[in-house]
Amino acid sequence: SRGLGDVYKRQYRFYSLFLFVFTFQIVTAQAEKIPFQSLDVFELEWASDPQISPDGSQIVYRRNGFDIMNDNSQGNLWIINSDGSSNRKLTSREVNEYQAKWSPSGDRIAFISSTNEGSELYMYWTKTGQIAKLSQLEKSPGNLTWSPNGKDLAFTMFISEKPPVVAKMPSKPKDAKWAKPARITDRLKHERDGGGYMEPGFTHIFMMPSEGGSPHQITTDDYDHNSSLSFSPDGETIYFGANRVEDWEYRFRNSEIYSVNIATKYITTLTSQDGPDYSPKVSPDGKTIAFLGYLDKVQTYQNRVLHLMNIDGSNRRIISSDLDRSVSGISWDDSGKGLYFTYDDKGNTKVAHINLRGTIVKIADNLGGTTIGRPYGGGSYSVSSKGILVYTHTRPDYPSDLAVLKPKQKQPKLITDLNSDVLDYRTLGKVEEVWYTSTFDGREIQGWIVKPPFYDASKPYPLLVENHGGPISNYGDRFSPEIQLYAADGYVVFYPNPRGSTSYGEEFANLLYNNYPGQDYNDVMDGVDYLVKKGIVDNDKLYVTGGSAGGIMTAWIVGKNNRFKAAVVHKPVINWISKTLVADNYFGYANSRYPGQPWENFETYWKFSPLSLVGNVETPTMVIVGMKDLRTPTSEAKQFYHALKLRKIETVLVELPDASHGIYKKPSNLISKVAHTLAWLKKYNE
Repeated sequence: SRGLGDVYKRQYRFYSLFLFVFTFQIVTAQAEKIPFQSLDVFELEWASDPQISPDGSQIVYRRNGFDIMNDNSQGNLWIINSDGSSNRKLTSREVNEYQAKWSPSGDRIAFISSTNEGSELYMYWTKTGQIAKLSQLEKSPGNLTWSPNGKDLAFTMFISEKPPVVAKMPSKPKDAKWAKPARITDRLKHERDGGGYMEPGFTHIFMMPSEGGSPHQITTDDYDHNSSLSFSPDGETIYFGANRVEDWEYRFRNSEIYSVNIATKYITTLTSQDGPDYSPKVSPDGKTIAFLGYLDKVQTYQNRVLHLMNIDGSNRRIISSDLDRSVSGISWDDSGKGLYFTYDDKGNTKVAHINLRGTIVKIADNLGGTTIGRPYGGGSYSVSSKGILVYTHTRPDYPSDLAVLKPKQKQPKLITDLNSDVLDYRTLGKVEEVWYTSTFDGREIQGWIVKPPFYDASKPYPLLVENHGGPISNYGDRFSPEIQLYAADGYVVFYPNPRGSTSYGEEFANLLYNNYPGQDYNDVMDGVDYLVKKGIVDNDKLYVTGGSAGGIMTAWIVGKNNRFKAAVVHKPVINWISKTLVADNYFGYANSRYPGQPWENFETYWKFSPLSLVGNVETPTMVIVGMKDLRTPTSEAKQFYHALKLRKIETVLVELPDASHGIYKKPSNLISKVAHTLAWLKKYNE
């Protein structure tokens, strides 16, 4: 036994040494983790648009990522069992695929895919794995919807029209090289940020057999019908939202619910309230229509509420009155006794269920992660006939994965892990929620801070304020590569939801009505003071940035005080007079941002313009804008830059080629924006 004891001791010492070496290797590997890097952006993947099969056994979803060689995003369809097994690509095609929709019987999946000639309709057969192209369309289809019997597909498609002709040009000589012909428009809306000049024409509803064949057009009048579609249970009628009212161009906030008889093409108007009524969903028994909308009171923000009405448009009523939040993404449950929907609450997106009496039950948190860039909301879900929920789930340390939640199950099960190959080897900045009190009116304001990786509480850190866009929007506890890159450079990043932000109720979001920028400035500065008082950041090392409405706030802040050592203003509005009459959505602010039009109320438009404060600015300020930005055009950024140059304030203008308002759409532009921001701040971070 003594000999065995010596053997055991030697084995014990060996295993102790092995365990020490193994533990040391793990600790060393963990210590070797590095912060999030710029090129990691190209490695990120995220799930979107999950669609669960009718029986709940499988989920088809879009798996998105970035192409480092072509500098764009791309997405293919993947299919996975709802227990997380057998995650595989749906087809072998290496092109963009999207809008997957299960047939009512679950035997096929219709989807849209790009080709060399444009986007087309495709079909996938679940038993054989075969695919086929069904269409040869003039333009790209959208809003793909199955008929209840599975025999037809409905969709929307743009139909071009000839532009107006003002003058007839003489014929040019043979082989002459004249300038291109004049581009003529007489439309209120004629350009779109990210798309440029809008081709004349209208979007219409079409149908075609699900086995292939020629599509036939259901709507024909000169109105846009670019809406989600919903069939009656007998398949004879399609319900949709559109703006088929007189003077529709100038009543641009309005839309109504309509029905169209597929055989006769006769259209019936079902609503007539002034304001947006849209997203109709017919109940399983065909007796009720659920839809979203609100009575337009012409103000900055109004909650979208959930309506019900009889199938003929009678007995309209609101059932979400007890929820002081905007309702989105509605779908009937299988019983027809209630609906699923999503809403934002305090910077976090929820999935919930509401019965026909208005009783709401929250089902899931943390929907989102499909907006790669800054921590905005987003995401989607679907529910099987048995009540199995699948949705895009995100936390501050990863973009969207798929989560499945079965009835009576308390916690969701994550069934994908799309970014472990990257993020397992990175140390991210820790995201923490903060609440503080407004010095203006005592309201509680929410924000988040992100501490640098390997944060040491004994050391003072510089603060970088990141103001969100909108301003009718919200940041939340969601993954953000931009903010992680700022934190990785050594900043405590603070991103608040000041008044005017959504997810805190209609009254809070509407506090900026005819008052923007207003006390949202105080809310941001109160957050800065809170973090300084807590000793989290160094009061002598304050920096500020933000894009779009966040660019407005950044420019406003440096015009109001000189506390910040440096600022970076991304894609701002600097002059409300010029912005209102130049931007692609120039008509969208009429009577809602400020009373009247710029020429009627010059003093107010000017008073709220950051340019009116430029004479106060002493902060070194970089200005960044996309050269194809039509939402906050380059002329806005240049006004600010030129004014600062004339005043001999330290400044530089950064113009990103091929970037629209959505700078993140090209990942290299996202990286460039962050890199230039950090380089500018570093000059003044001593």
